[in-house]
Amino acid sequence: MTDIRHDWSVDEIEALFALPINDLMFQAHSVHRENFDPNSVQVSTLLSIKTGACPEDCGYCSQSAKNDTSLEREKLLPLDEVIESAKAAKDTGSTRFCMGAAWRNPTDKNLDKVIDMIKAVQDLGMETCVTLGMLEKHQAERLKEAGLDYYNHNIDTSPEFYGNVISTRTFDDRLETLKYVRDAGINVCSGGILGMGEKALDRARMLQELANQEKHPESVPINMLVQVEGTPMFGIDGIDPLDFVRTIAVARIMMPESYVRLSAGRTDMSDEMQAMCFFAGANSVFYGERLLTTDNPDSNSDAELFARLGINMQAVSEEDPKKVCCHA
Repeated sequence: MTDIRHDWSVDEIEALFALPINDLMFQAHSVHRENFDPNSVQVSTLLSIKTGACPEDCGYCSQSAKNDTSLEREKLLPLDEVIESAKAAKDTGSTRFCMGAAWRNPTDKNLDKVIDMIKAVQDLGMETCVTLGMLEKHQAERLKEAGLDYYNHNIDTSPEFYGNVISTRTFDDRLETLKYVRDAGINVCSGGILGMGEKALDRARMLQELANQEKHPESVPINMLVQVEGTPMFGIDGIDPLDFVRTIAVARIMMPESYVRLSAGRTDMSDEMQAMCFFAGANSVFYGERLLTTDNPDSNSDAELFARLGINMQAVSEEDPKKVCCHA
């Protein structure tokens, strides 16, 4: 089996990115086959439970109050609407239900309401994930007590490029929340966004920050920037599709037992590009027509693509990723 490392150097990572594409893909796919069923994909659904009016200034985000995107502000969804959405997600094959709220950090009162949602989704037999912004230590512990399976908190990019993306919190703030989540015993979901104007070195440094954590994130979402009019990043040059595929492959090699998820941006990816990503080691996707506030391929389109590729949707969650059965 592939060694699990936490001591990757930038030179080593850049050397992987520089490999001929066939050599890189072969190495990544070989690692993938050692740890997972190569023809199985875990499916998650993401619901925005509180939309808009976020005080952060993330340059990519439609939900920032500082960006003029004409997005309507919405209050926290009522519990019955969340349950209805979770049931629909389960019916279309999702095994994990993720709930996102546009907060800088949740209040304890808001956390009470989210915990009710977590418990209701668990009662449906689904895994749970939330992304609520920054957490305090006691809040992470409360989420663990509630039985939360995953907490999503992306690092977004490299520490060096981070200031070009966000100014209202620091890269270290991100790492602090991840530490609270990890110390509480909750599975970590953390990745980044490509195509924000970052350099190749920034992608290498982002993966280095993730892979050199004391424990690899169990789930690593790799997003391709969805450009939203009214955000500072609207109109910038996008990432070359092969550079995106290379990043998936390098992530797979560096974090062999993590689920690598194709997240935002799939509406701008061809079927062929997605197929290359699956071969390179991606084995999780978000399913459903919306990712918080941006478009996503509908479930029928994904089902048709999976059928064409001979890929099966994972039927049940497996706690041990080495059980090559069919997770994020």
